[in-house]
Amino acid sequence: MAADPRAIDTSQRPFVLIWEVTQACALACKHCRANAQPQRHPDELTTAEGKQLLDDIRTFGDGQLVVLSGGDPLARDDTVELVDYGTDNGLRMTLTPSGTTSLTADRIRELADAGLRRMALSIDGGSAAAHDEFRQERGSFEQTLRAARDARAAGVPIQINTTVCADTVNELPAVRNLVAELGAVLWSVFFLVPVGRGRVLDPISPDRAERVMEWLCTVNDDVPFGIKTTEAPHYRRVAIERGRADHATRSSAPDGIGRRMGITAGNGFAFVSHTGELYPSGFLPQAAGNVKHEDVVDVYRESELFRRLRDPDALRGKCGACEYRHVCGGSRSRAYAYTGDPLASDPLCAYLPDEYDGAPPDQQFTA
Repeated sequence: MAADPRAIDTSQRPFVLIWEVTQACALACKHCRANAQPQRHPDELTTAEGKQLLDDIRTFGDGQLVVLSGGDPLARDDTVELVDYGTDNGLRMTLTPSGTTSLTADRIRELADAGLRRMALSIDGGSAAAHDEFRQERGSFEQTLRAARDARAAGVPIQINTTVCADTVNELPAVRNLVAELGAVLWSVFFLVPVGRGRVLDPISPDRAERVMEWLCTVNDDVPFGIKTTEAPHYRRVAIERGRADHATRSSAPDGIGRRMGITAGNGFAFVSHTGELYPSGFLPQAAGNVKHEDVVDVYRESELFRRLRDPDALRGKCGACEYRHVCGGSRSRAYAYTGDPLASDPLCAYLPDEYDGAPPDQQFTA
């Protein structure tokens, strides 16, 4: 039975736990956090270790949401088996495959039969030319659209993930239209964090990010799907300021996965790497332990790193002075990427709290 997202105590369990089952992938996307490679790593968690991890995750509580990610999780030949095992143990299993030829209609039906609850696909442009150039693979756009339609035919709800950076920001209106056409239940708009290959991309400015989030609030009035931001929790602050707080707090979706806004690295979110390291987020690669020899539940609940990230009063700089720190908290991943300190201010946020007397955001955002 799925837990009510609003009732989850994020000091005790994450709303979402991502397991990067592999870094292998046939694509070489410009923004790839994982620096994905064609071949699997020899120290990846084995099938047996993966099943033990899923057993351990089960102890967080009923209906724990698990995302199998990558790389391309379908680069492993046991992915369907892992989805089936997790489903049988009461986990809500979801998947973020790459838009490649490996994502066939037959594989999607197998995943559906194994109990897959949602499939997240990435679209970063409104046309084949824009998307394929960003993904560095001709044909990726059409393969992704075909996979979205095959998933719907198999009864698997789809989510669309989109990266926001200087290369893609002008594509957002066209992508919005595609999300609606494909019948997605959720659009996850990811604001670039400069890790992995993404270090070479240009982010948008804080002022542009603010305008994008204001636009997303207005889009949310007219579309049949949900919208959430990733690594941009200040979307919730923007929604509150615009009198649209309901946009930032809706917690249900047609597939029963639900949503929980205000999630940040280590606070409702956890990430297990392909070799077992437990991070607050895949975009905050500071390990608090390794699931091969430590219990994932204990590390999430008790490690110093995770506990500090869950304390909004521990934040420093502009985020520490902000009256919205308890409902936003800024991207801890972006703070870490730019400063090496996960408790520092998020340099993408344009908001200046009354209690803050430091440099304005455009002087802090150096990339």
